[in-house]
Amino acid sequence: MALDESSLSRHDAPALRGVLCRGESMARHTSWRVGGSADHFYEPADLDDLARYMGGLPADEAVMLIGLGSNLLVRDGGIRGSVIATNAALDDITLMDGEVVQVGAGAPCAKVARYCANAGLVGTEFLIGIPGAMGGALAMNAGAFGGETWSLVQSVDTIDRSGKITRRTPDQYEVGYRSVQGPAGEWFVAAQLRLQSGDAEVARARIKELLARRTDLQPMGQPSCGSVFRNPPGDYAGRLIEACGLKGTRIGGAEVSRKHANFIVNDGAATAADIESLILHVRDTVERLQGVRLVPEVRIVGEPVSVVEGGHD
Repeated sequence: MALDESSLSRHDAPALRGVLCRGESMARHTSWRVGGSADHFYEPADLDDLARYMGGLPADEAVMLIGLGSNLLVRDGGIRGSVIATNAALDDITLMDGEVVQVGAGAPCAKVARYCANAGLVGTEFLIGIPGAMGGALAMNAGAFGGETWSLVQSVDTIDRSGKITRRTPDQYEVGYRSVQGPAGEWFVAAQLRLQSGDAEVARARIKELLARRTDLQPMGQPSCGSVFRNPPGDYAGRLIEACGLKGTRIGGAEVSRKHANFIVNDGAATAADIESLILHVRDTVERLQGVRLVPEVRIVGEPVSVVEGGHD
């Protein structure tokens, strides 16, 4: 990839090989298709290039790494600092030895599921139901169809602000339901997954089955982020939202899906403020009527905007 020298601000042009842009609309990089602009948006050429970019940043520059932007709501005011996209440069999947597969943080979860099935390795089929990339799946212990990401992890590779790469093991993290806590100031760049040998045809059939279930149960034709809220203990967020009669509730161009209540879809005209307002309205309504305070799975980032609660149909 060639460096966009017209938007170069802090780095030496010969040192970087990726694409650096100023004022990049995050609506182009999130699955909800909304959001303001990032001050700096960098697409590294590879891991070495990412390390060089990180190492050259000012100490006070905020940094965010993203993959497919599927679990991310960027507010309309945009993001100050640097956003780094890993989905193009860090998407390699490599069969290491025996039953270990190395996956880059930018590799789509669905791609990992298919790769492993075709290699006769089982255990990753559930990843077909996760719309994001592996970096995000690692950061939140994403799960679907009864499986969770960290159940597969043998080790991970991280990068810090200086560009240093470190290999870590699961015992260095506190992993729970949709929650991962580890060393501060590090981002995932790869993972080594320990799998089991199995029947490739059976694994592919399982993936086909799960895809059919996903199509039947989830809205697939409109921009969304996947599940908005975590499931509370012993219950399902979608059931609670539906029990409150919230399916089809709208604020601006954002709507609680009529197909699956734990999805919020963009009809093409939504703003990030519409979506955030609807998230708050759903959360508060469920708490008022069901006595359960739902916790969002989606990560909300960027400059604060005025969120108006109400205005729903």
